[in-house]
Formats: sequence, structure tokens, C-alpha cells
Amino acid sequence: MISQAPPGATAPVYTLADSSVSTPVLDIVVPVYNEQTDLASSVRRLADHLRRHVPYPARITVADNASTDDTLAIAVGLVDELDGVRVVHLDEKGRGRALNAVWQRSDAEIVAYCDVDLSTDLNALMPLIAPLVSKHSDIAIGTRLSRSSRVVRGPKREFISRSYNLILRTAMGARFSDAQCGFKAMRADIARELLPFVADTGWFFDTELLVLAEQIGLRIAEIPVDWIDDPGSTVDIMPTALADLKGCARVGLALAMGRLPIAQLRASIGRDRAAGPQIDGVPKGLVGQLARFCVVGVASTVAFAVLFLALHSFLGAQVSNLVALAITAVLNTAANRRFSFGVRGRDNALRHQLFGLGVFVFGWLVTAGSLLLLHTVAPDATKHIELIILVIANLVATLTRFVGLRWVFRKAPGHGAEVAA
Repeated sequence: MISQAPPGATAPVYTLADSSVSTPVLDIVVPVYNEQTDLASSVRRLADHLRRHVPYPARITVADNASTDDTLAIAVGLVDELDGVRVVHLDEKGRGRALNAVWQRSDAEIVAYCDVDLSTDLNALMPLIAPLVSKHSDIAIGTRLSRSSRVVRGPKREFISRSYNLILRTAMGARFSDAQCGFKAMRADIARELLPFVADTGWFFDTELLVLAEQIGLRIAEIPVDWIDDPGSTVDIMPTALADLKGCARVGLALAMGRLPIAQLRASIGRDRAAGPQIDGVPKGLVGQLARFCVVGVASTVAFAVLFLALHSFLGAQVSNLVALAITAVLNTAANRRFSFGVRGRDNALRHQLFGLGVFVFGWLVTAGSLLLLHTVAPDATKHIELIILVIANLVATLTRFVGLRWVFRKAPGHGAEVAA
């Protein structure tokens, strides 16, 4: 039969055979493409583990995505052999496409997946789903990069994996440690809300899902796993890595341009992690906002110093201060708007920049006055002394900037969490 595609699904799913119970607690999907060699032994091993070690009704869903060998026939044969197995088929290839479609349609409480090679030790399965059963977490991922994980794989794969996760942390601000470990689970109610906005149909699906989950404040549990590389893996590493980098650029641009409904998703299913830690007596969100504001402030100060010193030799102190302050003020307002205060999209962006311009004028008056006073007291001061005075004066202006920006962003559309005035 063909089930109706939910919003965001990219392909119909054909259910070909099913020996499982309805509404299981756990639905663990094994996406496959031309895996006739390993499929039967892996599914038997997984079914045995579920029977022995998982105290909840569970289903194994073999999700065949356009295999051209005997994978599909072998999978259907396993349904006659084993209880708790379902086989579905998609006409189009793509691991992400298969997971997205099957997870959105699942009637289980928790959806999960593992790679067909079962490289991850299945003893990590119960720790993976436990925080989801208790609703302590929304998503759970296996990580090979924890200190307590035990991993056996070649240096090439190790280098690529760690480099990719470093890129995610630096370029996209990701806090999860291992995007591509083929061992993940999430609450099905969360999956139905979030997955329509995950566009990738291939290997980047995992990363896109986790980045969006963090953006809307979902809680991600990380479980250290033991993992042994499959030397017979058919994954082509370099094209996959390049596709992942393109995916990072696409998602980063979509977030920067406000093309994703982050605020709405955060309001409906998020846990408001963007509000930051809470301290008694301190308005909600203030601690996190102040911490992020300081990060932006340090970066702005460094940029200001570099520009001031570069321009000083041919523009002089006052003009260099004005130009450097103007450039960094525009960038500072944009960065604080999105990063510190969680305002996304284009709504009121011009108004926010105009307010930032007013803050800039105040900052310029403070710094220009400080320079004027310095030159009156010490006319022969070097440019480095001038820079020190300007940095100190900027610290005074920064306090005003934080209070002002927090006020102007407190009810901005797209703001993740309204700030207490």
C-alpha cells in the first residue's frame, strides 16, 4: 500500500511486508541500498538484540531506497522468518530521504536508525533511547569522539571525521560532537514537527537535523559508543565530504537569511535553550545574552584595533577612530541582533540598524572626547597610547550599547525568547 506523504516528504513509501505490532515504543530503521550481502545477518543480529535486551515493543523497519540488486527480496523474506520486522520501499535513492519519510510516518513513540553494517556496538541502544523514553531529551546521538568511546578505524576516516566536526563547531556554532555517527534516535512527536524542514536527502541529513534542533533549543543527549569501521563500506568519502560542506553552506545561508521558521519551531517544540542559564533574581535570558554580547564585543574590539592602526598613518587619530568605529558598529549590531539576542529574519532590520547608528554616534562622542582630552593633556601621545584610551572609552560605551540593544530587541519579531524589560 502507499501511505499519504506528510508535509515535507519527498517520496511515497510502499509498505511491502510487515510482521510487527502496531504502535511500538521503538521503531528502528535500517536504510539500505544494494546491501544484499550483509542485510540478512545484520537484521537477524539486531532482532536478537532487541528480543534479549530491549524491554519495550520494538520494530525493525528495513527501508530500501531504490536498490537494484536482491536487497528488497531478501528483506521481504526476513519478514516471514522474524517477528517485528517491516519492509518499506522508496523509488528514489537517498539515506536521508528514506529516514525522513519513514520517521514522519511512524506510529512509534521513538524513532531511531542504525547503519546496516552495525558498526556501532548495540549495547549502546538502551542508553540511546532511555533519555527519550523518560522525555528528558528530544534527540539522542551516538558519538565516537567522546573520551570514553572506543573506536577502531583508519587514520584517513579519523582525520576527515574530526575535521568535519571541527568545521561544524567553528563555522556553524554546533555544540554536538559527532554529526555523522550512524546511530541516532528521536521522539516521534518531535520528528513529525521538525523533519518537514530538513531538506537534505543524502548523508548530510543527520547534520542538518542536528543543526536545526540546536537552533530551536531541543535537548540532544550524546551517548559514547564503541565503533568498528566496516572495511567493506560503499560510502565514497571525498564526494560525501564535499556534499556535506555544500550542505553546511546552504543551511548557514538559510539561517542567516531567516528562511527557516526558527522562532515558531522554538515556541512550539523547543526548550528555550537560547535563553541561556538562569540565576535567581536575574531577568530571564540575561546571563546568556550577556555572555554572547561579550563574545561579539571582543571580536568587535579586535577588528576596531586592527582598522584603527591600519588607517592611523594616513588619516590621523580622529578620522581613523570615526571610520573604524562606523564599520565595526554596523557589523556589531548585525552580530548582536542574531547571535546575542536571537533575532532572525529581515523584519525591522533597518530599524535595528538605525538604532545601532544612534548607539554608534554616542560611542563616537565618548571616544572622540577621550582623544581630545588625551591630546590636550599629552599632545605627543603615540598611536598605541591613543588606542589604549579608545579601548577604555569603548568599554564605557559598550555598557550603554548592551542596555540599549537589549531594550530594542526585547519584542522583535523572530526573537527566540522575549526579554524581560
